[in-house]
Order: sequence, then C-alpha cells, then structure tokens
Amino acid sequence: MSVRLKLTLSYAGFVMLAGTLLLVAVLVFYLYYLPAGWIDTTGNFWINRRLLLRSFAPFMAAVLLFLMVFGLVGGWFLAGRMLAPLTRITAAARLAANGSLSHRIRLAGTADEFRELADTFDAMLARLEAHVTENQRFAANASHELRTPLAITRTMLEVARDDPPDDPSDLIERLQTVNSRAIDLTEALLVLSRADQRSFTPEPVDLSLLAEEATETLIPFAEKHAITLETAGEPTPTVGSHALLLQLTTNLVHNAIVHNLPGGTAWTTTRRLPDSVVLTVENTGENLTPRTVSTLVEPFQRGSERIRTHDSGVGLGLAIVDSITRAHAGTLTLTPRPGGGLCVSVQLPAR
Repeated sequence: MSVRLKLTLSYAGFVMLAGTLLLVAVLVFYLYYLPAGWIDTTGNFWINRRLLLRSFAPFMAAVLLFLMVFGLVGGWFLAGRMLAPLTRITAAARLAANGSLSHRIRLAGTADEFRELADTFDAMLARLEAHVTENQRFAANASHELRTPLAITRTMLEVARDDPPDDPSDLIERLQTVNSRAIDLTEALLVLSRADQRSFTPEPVDLSLLAEEATETLIPFAEKHAITLETAGEPTPTVGSHALLLQLTTNLVHNAIVHNLPGGTAWTTTRRLPDSVVLTVENTGENLTPRTVSTLVEPFQRGSERIRTHDSGVGLGLAIVDSITRAHAGTLTLTPRPGGGLCVSVQLPAR
C-alpha cells in the first residue's frame, strides 16, 4: 500500500474509534444515569434498557457508517495535502538522479519538517552542482596541463629518433626536467584529491611550529632568490592533519618567495583568537588588483599570466591551500597589499 492509502486508513480508523467510544459513552450514560423519575418500581427497568438498546443500535450503525465514509474521504484528501511537498521532493530527486542538478524545489509555506527537508535538499543540490562543475573544470585543466609535458616529451623523442644527437646528455637533461614537472603535477593532484576527500585522522597541531618548520626548509630556496624570511607569532593550537597543514604552510611560504621581487621580504605570523587561530603569510611584490586576487585559488592560475619559470610550480599551490583549509573547516582570505604583494590569511578553529 502507498503511504497515502496507509494514512487514509489510519485517519478513518481513528475517526471510527473516536466515534465508537463517543457513542458508547452516550449509551452508558443513558443506561446507568437516567433520572429516577424515568424508571418505575415494577420491574420495567430491564424492558426500558432493552428498548433503548434496540432503538439506539440502528442510529449507532448509521453514525458509524457515516464516520467511516467521512474518514476515508477526508483522510484521502488530508493525506494528499500533507504528502504534496513529499511528491515535489521525490520529483526533484528523480531529476537529480537523471543528472539534472539545476532544479530546485523552493518549497513555500510555513517552516515545518517538509520545508526543512526541501531546503536541505536544495542546499545539497546546490553544493553538488558546484562540486560537479568545479570537478569538470578541474579535470579539463588537469588534462591540458598533463598533456603538455607528455606532448613535449613525445616531440623531443621523435626529433631524437629522426636526427640522433651526437651528445644525448642535453636531451636526457631536458627529458628529466619535463618528467620532473609532470611528477610534481601528479603529486600536487594527489594532495589536492586527498584534501578534498578529507581522508585524514585529526590530531593536535600547532601552526606556529609548522610555520617555523616550513620557513627553515625553504631558507636555502629563499636565499637563492634573495628573499628575506621573517617568522613571528604565538602558539596557535588547532586540530587537523599534520601533513596537510604542513603542506598548506609550505605552499604559502613557497608562493611568497616565488611571487616576490628581488631583495623582497616574506612575513609569516601566527596569532590566537578566542575561538580560532590565524596563520598569515605576506610578501612584497607587484601590485595586484582585487579581481586578479579573486582568481588565484582557481587551479592552474599563476597570477595575471600563465608564463612558467623554473620555480613557478604547477599552478596548484593556492588551490591546495584552499582545499586543505575547507577540509579543516577554516576560512581562506586573500587581499592585495597596499604597497604591492599579497596577504594570505588562514583561519582555523582553535583546539
């Protein structure tokens, strides 16, 4: 049986039960609580009771029949009205199952359980649509980025096959460079996928210690680019993946070095708020517009241009930072510095 039929039978049964109890109560009242003047003292009391029962039974049957019909008809109508929002939700679920994620229920009316379910379903569809769109765009970008080193490798091998070089060391070095970039891109994609899936075990982490570790690791790289690294702050305990948060901090400091001016500075600071902790990485550099900054978290974006340098990375640094931040229920904020450069803040829940 359908839910509507079950509700109809339940409504009708409840109406029949309530009507039966009411009629029985009325009958009992008249049988046992009749005024004394209605009963004689010659034994006609039992005859009056039988007459009352005989005359009341057809009326009781007619009333019960009416209540049954009324309960079935009214219950069917009420059940349909009550289940109408569920029908709309089911239709939207069928559309989503067929691949249409743009449909929304937008259920009107009071804020009851069905309205809450419909709003939750709409929010889920919106997140799924955004996630699918983001994955499709990311897959297209990743395919393009992975195809480039493979095409370069194939071209160099074809040229070497047609015209073998006298000294293959130069070819081997170029192949190694292209292969290393492809490996770096693949590893970045794996880190990004791991952050999106949130496949990690939370543990206590101190962002100030991670900032010091990332800075010490990148000191030789900063000296090579003539960049000064400064680290300061207070203990900032949080909960999350030590490896992913270290990757986040390293990416931010690495970006602050790469996208800087010769002789520039990169500052890494940590501070603790009442219910959160904040990691901030700033650097000197070229002037950035708010529009350019808003696109930096997109995969494979490298500022205002996509020109690669030897240390420019694969264009996934801030995309990985954004995914790791969201996986830790945090907030990522990017703002251009007035004097040039970028200020990146990561706010995470405090432990």
